[in-house]
Amino acid sequence: MSFVERFNQLPEERSPLLRRFEGLLDAGVDLESLAGEAASLTRQHFGRTMRLFAPLYVSNECVNICKYCGFSRDNPILRVTLGVDQVEMEARHLVAEGFRNILLVAGEHPKFVSESYLEDCIRRIRPLVPSISLEVGPMETVEYEPLVRAGAEGLVVYQETYDRQAYAELHTAGPKRNFDWRLECPERAYAAGFRRIGIGALFGLADWRQEARALAAHAEYLLKSCWKASLTISFPRLRPAAGEFEPRVVLTDAELTRLICAFRVCFPQVGLVLSTREPAKLRDGLIPLGVTLMSAGSHTEPGGYTGAGREQLHRTEKGKMIPLIASEGEYATEQFAISDQRSAGEIVARLQGMGFDPVWKDWDSALGGVPIRG
Repeated sequence: MSFVERFNQLPEERSPLLRRFEGLLDAGVDLESLAGEAASLTRQHFGRTMRLFAPLYVSNECVNICKYCGFSRDNPILRVTLGVDQVEMEARHLVAEGFRNILLVAGEHPKFVSESYLEDCIRRIRPLVPSISLEVGPMETVEYEPLVRAGAEGLVVYQETYDRQAYAELHTAGPKRNFDWRLECPERAYAAGFRRIGIGALFGLADWRQEARALAAHAEYLLKSCWKASLTISFPRLRPAAGEFEPRVVLTDAELTRLICAFRVCFPQVGLVLSTREPAKLRDGLIPLGVTLMSAGSHTEPGGYTGAGREQLHRTEKGKMIPLIASEGEYATEQFAISDQRSAGEIVARLQGMGFDPVWKDWDSALGGVPIRG
């Protein structure tokens, strides 16, 4: 039984774990006590460590129309797909900053972001970067397998929203419209041999409690059926982006805190991710409560770290390429605006000041598939 079948049985059939999780989301549960339990479990299972990673955007071309995404095909943005040499340039910059864990990110566009292109990018930077993960359009298992052989060890795929009706309303064109296809993506990735799987929901598209319940059910299923891979869960909230989509639902800082604590209490050994979407003060406050993986010094546009690709920029209108005029800018359009603007060095200093150990590297192929705790 795939998770699609399990998902279709919700909420009528819920495990004891899911019922406990739902109870922790109730505002009547004391948040301070919940946070204390979450902090204790985090220290027990992860110590005082924080894994660091950086996203490396290789392309903002996309064939999908998603109302909330800056890369949506119908947004008239500045686009580019980096050449492999330019991807290496960006990677070398991140390595010089200290990163050894990089997430390659791209829009879904088979003309520009093919399987062979991604494989070439992975092979080029693999000698520099021990841990490479991907956040790209969903593929078949046989398409993922060459990427694993090339050196990618992780795959991140957010369902965006687990609400079928909202999903259909927000994804109006392109292959991303297929809800079930995307929902089964982590299982196909696991079958291909990825040793890290990341899932998440984009909060702001539908009722946050329903999203959280479905995300918890997804995590519970993957922990049982894809048990050889490590699992991470992300909690991105909508940020300003091209298209100026407004969140349908607001997830407050207090609710986000409760959400992260509830996941830590119910899934004590799962990695929890917090990106630079969130402001610095909030990120610092959440560090002790369950977060184990953070991005730092991020850019969400191709070439954002070095300016690579500026000479290939073009604009799109309704999916058609339009030549640039001289006054249109020098950088590709970002997927969304980040909130925590601190450099990697500043975040490392902050972590150390709080008594945490930043972990740049926790994986190497020489270890034979055994991850370092952290």
